[in-house]
Amino acid sequence: MNQRMMDHKREQEHEHGHAASVGGAVREGTIRLTTAQALVRYLAAQRVATEDGLGTEPLFGGVFAIFGHGNVAGMGEALYQHRDELPTLRAHNEQAMAHSAIAYAKVHFRRRMMAVTTSIGPGATNLLTAAALAHVNRLPVLLLPGDIFVSRAPDPVLQQVEDFHDGGVSANDAFKPVSRYFDRIVHPAQLLSALPRALRVLTDAASCGPVTLALPQDVQAQAWDFPAGFFAPRVVTFYAPAPRVDEIERAIERLRRAQRPLIVAGGGVLYGRATDALQRFAAAHGIPVAETQAGKGSLAWDDPLNVGALGVTGSPAANALARDADCVLALGTRLQDFTTGSNTLFTQADVIGINANAFDGLKHRAQVVEADARLALDALDALDGPGSRLQDWHADRAWTARAQQLAASWRDTVHTLTHAPQRDAVLPYEGDVIGAVQRSSANSPANDIVVCAAGTLPAELHKLWRAATPGAYHVEYGYSCMGYEIAGGLGAKLARPEREVIVMVGDGSYLMMNSEIATSVMLGAKLIVVVLDNRGYGCINRLQQACGGAPFNNLLDDCKQGPLGAPRIDFAAHARALGAHAEHAANVAELEAALQRARAADRTYVISIDTDPARTTTDGGWWWEVAVPEVSSRASVRDARANYDAQIAARGKPSGVAEHSSETDNDVNDRGSLA
Repeated sequence: MNQRMMDHKREQEHEHGHAASVGGAVREGTIRLTTAQALVRYLAAQRVATEDGLGTEPLFGGVFAIFGHGNVAGMGEALYQHRDELPTLRAHNEQAMAHSAIAYAKVHFRRRMMAVTTSIGPGATNLLTAAALAHVNRLPVLLLPGDIFVSRAPDPVLQQVEDFHDGGVSANDAFKPVSRYFDRIVHPAQLLSALPRALRVLTDAASCGPVTLALPQDVQAQAWDFPAGFFAPRVVTFYAPAPRVDEIERAIERLRRAQRPLIVAGGGVLYGRATDALQRFAAAHGIPVAETQAGKGSLAWDDPLNVGALGVTGSPAANALARDADCVLALGTRLQDFTTGSNTLFTQADVIGINANAFDGLKHRAQVVEADARLALDALDALDGPGSRLQDWHADRAWTARAQQLAASWRDTVHTLTHAPQRDAVLPYEGDVIGAVQRSSANSPANDIVVCAAGTLPAELHKLWRAATPGAYHVEYGYSCMGYEIAGGLGAKLARPEREVIVMVGDGSYLMMNSEIATSVMLGAKLIVVVLDNRGYGCINRLQQACGGAPFNNLLDDCKQGPLGAPRIDFAAHARALGAHAEHAANVAELEAALQRARAADRTYVISIDTDPARTTTDGGWWWEVAVPEVSSRASVRDARANYDAQIAARGKPSGVAEHSSETDNDVNDRGSLA
């Protein structure tokens, strides 16, 4: 037995002995622990069934920690005692480590998760952006920020935010609107109710999201006699609502009348493990399937009924069908504006919202089925009971044939766009780079996970990435958070170390948050990071001009500058300084060669390539509502406002009158994508 194991064994023996005889008296069935020790022990005891159902594994894959005076003594000591069964991972930025934890849960389809602990003050508030991201994306993460002293004896402590009107308020109260459950632990005994409540939220399909337990630093260190049974290993149950008979009946009645149905597959399909049920249901009834960002990968890219991405970043196939559908089955999606084209798609359709959370299901005036996606699909097609009446129902055969033809045509277009010949004098654009990345994985495309979050890339990936398996496509677009990419890639790799994780990131997002490259090297969690350098915020620069604005403060060349001008940033040199291997590719051919070296590398490998900030995929897309100023001295802004007013007026017209309802399938191609 090595020295570390001997020390750890002595620590455990000491802890157990102390628990049994505090104050000279033995207390049957209790164990004396600090609040922090009890919390960590409880987390370590939670188990989850393995994917094959043959065993169990820890529910919490670990705890990301950046220590400070608000958590190093209490939580730090507790985590040290349990470092073998609940690994502690050090990061370089609090927001980034929370992103990594969230990505870990997303890759596990919400069946495993991580916790995050910080000090008080900036350490805690750095988590707020990540908390909002998890809230919007309905993803579980346990946030454990340090808090001020409950005793208030040393107030104000270092980094304390004082409220002039409420002495009970701290900076951590800012977590309340971005948490699904919030609690401040002011006494150790409170854990007996707070932790089960937190776990229920984290494992409930309807309420899933971030949980924040604020931990005052004096309470972290306070001891109490906890019931020993509280820490017994437990296999958690994941909660998802079964459909109500009456809601299923109404959905069947509406579907039976539909001739031109369309399924919109959202993230709930993946989290509900409903991909096989979706494929069977769509094939049995001839229903085309369009995918949201969160739902991409619900069907294999080459499934005959997969018509591709939907909405503002959508394919011409999906958008043409959405425009003409008479019934939309919104499956596990909250129907945000990028999916609905700011509520200008589905203008002729009734919407059935199948969602574990009725709040999400009610979007777009939908008829709601409050249920888990897989359970709802099974109920709709049940061989007995109310679902049996769908067994002989099929979409109009011409509609199904049209959908399959449009889907096949779009697959051909995607191949053409991602295999375009390159000219030395022309900078590549995102579609060229996506093609190169996919070609580099020709031997094992199903094993790659692509990670992205913000800018132009999510639009291009949504259209062009070929997701062969559920989970192969990992794009955070609920919050569209710049800086998520590399940190999210780290979380994905920790969740699936056997798979190649490819992070595609723009230069703007890279500069916002890149520190977890160093963490990935330290942990041996290899990433392939492709940096597309268009010298600024190319996506918003195009949106700015589409709204009539002049290029201003987005691309580096259009920003206020000092005498030295805008810097030329060597991303490869920077990545090497963080411990990664890195190189710059001058063109797509060099990128493909670099990707092969990256795949063979033993550590994180960063490849940068210059790209065109103006060029995008013009096929597909749809209108997106971005308010344009009513008053401007610039003619271009006034013209953009006139177009905006026309689009708003068209949205208010009866079904079939709006401009989007023109007669050909190809008219949507001219809309482009502002994203």
